[in-house]
Amino acid sequence: MAAYLGLLVLGVAVGTAGALLQSGWFPGGLVLALVGSAGLFYGGRTATGTAFGVGAPAAGWLIAVIVLSLGRPEGDGVFDAGLGPVVYLLGGALVAVMCATMSRSPQPATESGRLGK
Repeated sequence: MAAYLGLLVLGVAVGTAGALLQSGWFPGGLVLALVGSAGLFYGGRTATGTAFGVGAPAAGWLIAVIVLSLGRPEGDGVFDAGLGPVVYLLGGALVAVMCATMSRSPQPATESGRLGK
């Protein structure tokens, strides 16, 4: 349970950093933000061995991105108008789905199933 909570917190951190980075250094920042998100999602899957290992950081990422996209009553917001934020939102969600639905890698066999070998 602690691992999933840690992945949730990491998802919030990566989502916040990616939101700031994608608009700061467009287009390289966008690519870096998506690669960082993909690394977190795949790392969560590998570390836990379950699809929920992707769900926890993806939920944190989504929470951070949605909160930052809402803006404030004064009109200030992290996301500006343009193609970059849309690609970051849809690309991050697509990467999370891809990591959650990928098949598990086969485990190497230690011994053959044949007798006498």
